[in-house]
Amino acid sequence: MEEIERTMKSEKIYDGKILSLKIDTVELPNRKYSKREIVEHNPVSAIVAVTDEDEILMVKQYRKAVDKYIYEIPAGILELNESPQEGALRELEEETGFVTKDIEYILEFFSSPGFCTEKVYVFAAENLIKKEQKLDEDEFLECEKIPFEDILKMIEVGEVVDAKSIAGILAYSQMRRRNEN
Repeated sequence: MEEIERTMKSEKIYDGKILSLKIDTVELPNRKYSKREIVEHNPVSAIVAVTDEDEILMVKQYRKAVDKYIYEIPAGILELNESPQEGALRELEEETGFVTKDIEYILEFFSSPGFCTEKVYVFAAENLIKKEQKLDEDEFLECEKIPFEDILKMIEVGEVVDAKSIAGILAYSQMRRRNEN
């Protein structure tokens, strides 16, 4: 397939701590020009962590962008030269205080490809061992254990609204069903 939009000019207009914003001028297939506002965001790893009691570890955290507390699976931006799996394990320990060697890749996706470069890698973890939470100094969150069936109901009724968490938990649920058969 040939390139549909050819970048003619790219201008970075903001460069922040976790994202940057650029405006690309593109030539369309009909030879007209258009502008594309693109948020550049580093990759993220997330983890669906399941306890021996079949509970999902969720972090409850205030998110300024939506001005409320929401439930999310542990996740964070990958550090320089860190693999997605290493990032998922690091975030699991930092945000929940649990560690494991039992980790499995589930899926990866772009969070909002219409305007953002962020790619999310999701893993599943079992056989968790409790250690110590290692929150960053600007992180304020609570870790809660929610029974697997309850978290599925919470997704269904809109109590879990974070896309990576919904995608990760539902993909984990599918993987689990396949493994049971």
